Amino acid sequence: MFRIQGLLHSSFLVSDLVTARDFYESVLGLSPSPARPTMDFEGVWYALGEQQVHLMALPNPDSAAGRPEHGGRDRHAAFAVTDLADLQARLQARNIPFTLSRSGRQALFCRDPDGNALEFVQMREHPQEKASLHE
Repeated sequence: MFRIQGLLHSSFLVSDLVTARDFYESVLGLSPSPARPTMDFEGVWYALGEQQVHLMALPNPDSAAGRPEHGGRDRHAAFAVTDLADLQARLQARNIPFTLSRSGRQALFCRDPDGNALEFVQMREHPQEKASLHE
């Protein structure tokens, strides 16, 4: 019987791979994965456990103009983090705007340099105490 078993990766279109990599690597602390095969466009993959984030340097047919300020009201990918306060300080140091979760959860939303909405959720130490992954 058919069933979805999990999410393998999220892909984001980026206009400037150097700028995008600076954000994903310097601000978010991700490291490029050597698993990305040679393709006919520039890009980079990042491994996050069993899942990946793919950046693709391709034209974006969807304008970032007119998007909601709060990324939780827009399509977004959510990431579990161990230290939300540290991420908040990193974003502030780079003058990257963010909004906090409107539900009161320990989570924040920001956008990458291309306007892709990202959510970061503070996860507790023990798996049985995982925070809700919803806005």
